[in-house]
Amino acid sequence: MITLRRLLGDRAFLTGAVAAAVMVLVALTAPLLTALAGQDPTTYHNDLLDSARGGVPTGALGGLSGEHWLGVEPGTGRDLFARVVHGARVSLGVAFSALVLQLLLGVGIGVAAGLGGRYADAVLSRLTDLTLAFPGLVLAIALLAVVPQSWPRPVLLAVVIALLGWAGTARITRAETLSLKTRDYVAAARVSGASPLRVARREILPGLAAPVLTYAALVLPGNMISEAGLSFLGVGVRPPTPSWGQMLSTATTWFRADPLYVFIPGGLLFVTLLAFVLVANGVRRVLDPRQSEVLR
Repeated sequence: MITLRRLLGDRAFLTGAVAAAVMVLVALTAPLLTALAGQDPTTYHNDLLDSARGGVPTGALGGLSGEHWLGVEPGTGRDLFARVVHGARVSLGVAFSALVLQLLLGVGIGVAAGLGGRYADAVLSRLTDLTLAFPGLVLAIALLAVVPQSWPRPVLLAVVIALLGWAGTARITRAETLSLKTRDYVAAARVSGASPLRVARREILPGLAAPVLTYAALVLPGNMISEAGLSFLGVGVRPPTPSWGQMLSTATTWFRADPLYVFIPGGLLFVTLLAFVLVANGVRRVLDPRQSEVLR
């Protein structure tokens, strides 16, 4: 209750939480929203494009109208509102899926290293260091460029981001596990004959909740940036599946002719990232004891 009261008293956290909740709700209800608008993200509307100008939407503000709430996409005429909300579904879905995989891998390996013997700790710690040393962006581009095009790109993106991003969670988890296993209640459980798995599940994991949750809140915006960056570079989500990064990549060629096409996905990405960063900072301030002293 004290933690919840502190979070509710943090205006920056509340602002970020409301904005993040709205974006998540938009992503979850994307099919309903596009049905209400009477549009879908894949239908071409060539009649709304000015062929004499190379496919720029006719009308003001990128073809904005009562039928197309945010206008249409230049070059294709696809409804921009439908693609934006479905793009939110893909971008947030990849980020959250990657986060779940990162936590499973990072916490599992970190706890195993912290509770294991000297050799297990040495092997797993070197594996973590090796993963951290890899140039993640270069390796992700290489992996995504060689896989078959028939593989589902959002799933593949989530797996690649997770495989390249679990090491930070593992390092934090290992350090916290080494600290927790010296506590009296953990020693008592081990002396009483509890198995290492039971000690990890009943004694260690509850103590890891606060630091892991704090770190996860900070990792999520990074996953969104990774997805957007990889899609922007052309190795992430491929058309016709929409994502904000892929839309920004396409929009670079239309910046002068239709600047709204750049600002809409770019602005939404910025607002969403800022919202999750505010949430992460609020959680960190509350759950970090040193920061909690400042809030009193």
